[in-house]
Amino acid sequence: MKAGIVAEFDTHERIVHAARELRAEGYVKVDAHTPYPMRELESALGMPRSPINWLAFAGGLMGATGAYVLQWWTSAVDYRLNVGGRPAHAAPAFVPITFEMAVLFSALTAVITLAVWSKLPALWQPVFEVQGFERASIDRFFLWISEEDVAFHPTLTPQLLFELGALRVVPAGLTEKHAWGGHT
Repeated sequence: MKAGIVAEFDTHERIVHAARELRAEGYVKVDAHTPYPMRELESALGMPRSPINWLAFAGGLMGATGAYVLQWWTSAVDYRLNVGGRPAHAAPAFVPITFEMAVLFSALTAVITLAVWSKLPALWQPVFEVQGFERASIDRFFLWISEEDVAFHPTLTPQLLFELGALRVVPAGLTEKHAWGGHT
């Protein structure tokens, strides 16, 4: 996350309204920080649905396939052993390991994809230096607008955010020439 401005809202209705209005005004590099997930805010920001579920499904399918093929290869081809007259390719016996590997590979794929996509570990972000930002995990809603957004203006954007119901607007990681005071 680069430098930008952060606007604080007190209700989820106001932040959703502000996000819709900002998108209508042409802002595209906007992010939100809320105490709980909000589907309507994601759609207001124009965020597409996450592909993580499909990637996790593909990872699980690969894990299940690999586990089944490995069991088949070791039992029926590489080291064929007749145990109790059962066939070498006993599919029901392969089910527990196949299921466990599907779950394991699915979970690992989801965690790794989320970490890479979120650019973790991000030890520092300019938004973390905003005073009171810790309330984003309690009861406040924050919108962040990048200074690289084509619609960003150092004085008009904060004014628009105040008009949309922001309690305060503060710079995050901006240089002194862009800094201005917010009000509470």
